[in-house]
Amino acid sequence: MSDVRVTIQRDSERDERVVTTGTTAADLFQGERSVVAARVAGELKDLAYELAEGDVVEAVEITSEDGLNILRHSTAHVMAQAVQELFPEAKLGIGPPIKDGFYYDFDVETPFHPDDLKRIEKKMQEIQKRGQKFARRAVSDEAAREELADEPYKLELIGLKGSAADAAEGASAEVGAGQLTIYDNLDAKSGELCWKDLCRGPHLPSTRAIPAFKLMRSAAAYWRGSEKNKQLQRIYGTAWPTKDELKAYLEFLAEAEKRDHRKLGAELDLFSFPEELGPGLAVFHPKGGVVRKVMEDYSRRRHEVSGYEFVNTPHLSKERLFEISGHLPHYGDSMFPAIEFDEQHYRLKAMNCPMHNLIFKSRGRSYRELPLRLFEFGTVYRYEKSGVVHGLTRSRGFTQDDSHIYCTKEQMPQELDTLLTFVLDLLRDYGLTEFELELSTRDDSDKFIGSDEDWEEATEALRQAAEKQGLPLVPDPGGAAYYGPKISVQAKDAIGRSWQMSTLQVDFNQPKRFGLEYTAADGSKQQPVMLHRALFGSIERFFGVLLEHYAGAFPAWLAPVQATCIPIGDAHVPYLEEFAAEAKAKGLRVEVDSSSDRMQKKIRNAQKAKVPFMILAGDEDLAAGAVSFRYRDGSQENGIPKDEALAKLLDVVERRVQV
Repeated sequence: MSDVRVTIQRDSERDERVVTTGTTAADLFQGERSVVAARVAGELKDLAYELAEGDVVEAVEITSEDGLNILRHSTAHVMAQAVQELFPEAKLGIGPPIKDGFYYDFDVETPFHPDDLKRIEKKMQEIQKRGQKFARRAVSDEAAREELADEPYKLELIGLKGSAADAAEGASAEVGAGQLTIYDNLDAKSGELCWKDLCRGPHLPSTRAIPAFKLMRSAAAYWRGSEKNKQLQRIYGTAWPTKDELKAYLEFLAEAEKRDHRKLGAELDLFSFPEELGPGLAVFHPKGGVVRKVMEDYSRRRHEVSGYEFVNTPHLSKERLFEISGHLPHYGDSMFPAIEFDEQHYRLKAMNCPMHNLIFKSRGRSYRELPLRLFEFGTVYRYEKSGVVHGLTRSRGFTQDDSHIYCTKEQMPQELDTLLTFVLDLLRDYGLTEFELELSTRDDSDKFIGSDEDWEEATEALRQAAEKQGLPLVPDPGGAAYYGPKISVQAKDAIGRSWQMSTLQVDFNQPKRFGLEYTAADGSKQQPVMLHRALFGSIERFFGVLLEHYAGAFPAWLAPVQATCIPIGDAHVPYLEEFAAEAKAKGLRVEVDSSSDRMQKKIRNAQKAKVPFMILAGDEDLAAGAVSFRYRDGSQENGIPKDEALAKLLDVVERRVQV
């Protein structure tokens, strides 16, 4: 047998070896149970891959991002096999790995029931214990069509081939531009075929290598994400390297469910989504309106201090405006259809920037006016597919706290630095403290407009501004807006979830398209740089994020009711009403519960409403001119003089601290 020279790459260390022909990647990492695949020349391979002369091989650990994807995609195959064993008529759609799990779509006559998921999971456990081997097999397009003749959705993917990934989300896990492959699940002892699926791979060596999994739920999903196509049944699952990690994830999900803003919004009477309005359109109730107003008022004050000027623009315009800006050709799928009247086509506003450009262009501008910072709470409308609409965090109508800053190229670096600092400071004021920055740049696709030189200059200016913040900077190649690069602020909430919050974008292209100019110091006409900045992203979405971050227990400055006064008996109601009147005169939001409920019921009601302070008063308090504080955690502070109590409430609100 001839020898083969290979190199094992581990971080910066290289270990050169001579092995015999036929040696597999699994042989290189024998005994290393955490290794589930190999990366050869940058390409992921199954451990069954036979090494070739000159290969540089890296181990792929199950805990790595690639390793987790391989684990979860392998588990998706096991789930699909279980479904077809239990429901032989089921036709296969797509089954990719996703964040924290996987899914698989099936065409079945009857939607899956929770009891079906229990049966499927039990069958999966049987398959996992059998230790079936995942075996890769290359096939021609014709052979794949012949083998999968009874799988219409797979045949469609084969027909799409290289464009399948663009045509269907998750299809890249199954079909690429190169040769097709099928993965066979083979019996561990006999080698007989148990099941097969069109797939690019790689996969785990065997089903026994799946340590821990659980099926989560089923839902309807349109084939290839289009409402024009048939509705399939999607089963979601999760898989983890250890049972402890699975348990921790399920506990995390339980906590996240408690914090679901849709659930809390109903429980705390903050907002609702009336069926009569349609999906993704919220109404805010009085208590939710209070929180929203406080958020907006504080933001307005901060913007005023920072030199912003407030503007307002209409909710719709002639379609031509969005053709000029470039949004219609590049963003049209996310806009609502045209409205025709007066022999004109109008569009609901999906973004505020084109109208802000018209404000800049409404008269001549001098360099002395720059930077010009325009700010608007502007309501916009976007056509989100009904399947992705999710409460306040993904809606069809929402209000952006939108700023557009017009400056000279010389002012741009300082303005970006100031802007990013302003954004992060304001987010911290609302109680978010852990951030990372994502720098989204262009790639080689024709989605992007503008010159390479402009993009390079804008990207470098954003990079420098980001690096000054001393926060982790994550690259996002190809994720830029069509007109320019952007920084996205990713904020972690109280249970460690990352939310995209503010965005900051540099745009050389819209000023060109709108013919924006200012008179420079030498009298020449120059084009301004345009900076797009959404701080909250949208008021609604930020409201939802904060509601989940605080689990509904807002700090006092944001709480719809800052204190509920609870009398020990009816005789103490007038005393507390007098206290509440003094508090309201100082701008505090205080209510008196004078209902006929018993005191303990009133306390429970205030706790359920997550009110920061309960103000109690009985005979001793009246005699001493005092009140007692009861906090959300059940602790109590008695005999506080009324003036001190009011001062404490005001202090907690003004310092924006949690109690």
